[in-house]
Amino acid sequence: MKVKQLQALTCIFIFLTTCQAIEPISGVATVAAGVAAVFFSSFRAIKCQFKECCTKRWINLNVTELSSSLRDQVYGQHLVIKAVVRHIKAHLSNKDPSKALALSFHGGTGTGKNYVSKIIADHLYKEGMKSGFVHMIASTKEFPHADMVPLYKDKLRELIETSVNNCEKSMFIFDEIDKMPPGLIDTIKPYLDYYDNLSGINYRKAIFIFLSNTAGTEILQQTLRFWHEEKERDTIELKDMEKLVTTSAVNTKTSGFYHSDVLLRHMITAYIPFLPLERKHVRQCIKDYLLAKKYYTNYGDIKEEKVREIAEQLQYSPEEEQLFSTTGCKRVPEKTGYVMEED
Repeated sequence: MKVKQLQALTCIFIFLTTCQAIEPISGVATVAAGVAAVFFSSFRAIKCQFKECCTKRWINLNVTELSSSLRDQVYGQHLVIKAVVRHIKAHLSNKDPSKALALSFHGGTGTGKNYVSKIIADHLYKEGMKSGFVHMIASTKEFPHADMVPLYKDKLRELIETSVNNCEKSMFIFDEIDKMPPGLIDTIKPYLDYYDNLSGINYRKAIFIFLSNTAGTEILQQTLRFWHEEKERDTIELKDMEKLVTTSAVNTKTSGFYHSDVLLRHMITAYIPFLPLERKHVRQCIKDYLLAKKYYTNYGDIKEEKVREIAEQLQYSPEEEQLFSTTGCKRVPEKTGYVMEED
């Protein structure tokens, strides 16, 4: 603050010195304008100490903490943890990225797509998901009618342009992209492209995250294939999944990405598959929830028979192997409440 006060005094001194050589009236006007500029600059600096602004105080990533949180809180998703940390770090460490970061999360229900998005927001923005710079767009809520696509396009453009104009490091999370009316997603293509700016606005520092169930079946089948071949789950690589994910996304008629230029013109930075969760992963989710809701105070106190009982309330597939939870960890809260109420 002392530095800013010194800057303010210096500016005023310069203005006063300059005014000695010009007419009194214009000199007064010049001084007034200079003092006003300094005042508003100082006011903004003070305001941003207490109210969210698009500054490092409010938007700042600790990569180590992000990586640690993903490892500790996200189960069975080694591909996700590695890819998310690398892409987020690379994008934010680049002072002049070539384009906006666009991550497309694919996988079945309850595999952690929303959860990972929340962890990213919580570690990048001081206010987390409550930040005014984080925008969650639920397709089924915002775009329910296929015959209103022209209106939705205008609405989407206005949201993105206004938001990035206010803060170039805005984040947009599109949930249930597979339920978005076909053709609508192409509205955002210009903001994902390699333009320096559009109408004076730079979109290249923004982050777009797309969440979709599309390719969930294909990802499950590929994971099951590894299991049948007795290969360790952690040996699955991104290259084993990426092609089947993109093919499914662009060719599934019910997908919001169906024949989309966003995909066909390679605007997506990375396609990240979320693998189906096995029983061991579900049990970890159950233990976390039991602690979060204070059914137990310590991890070691949790009764394994209770965890198994809750896990058995869920459904598993395929029918023969009964290997993967059909709803991932999504229904863990309700099933936990049901079982624990019996006590």
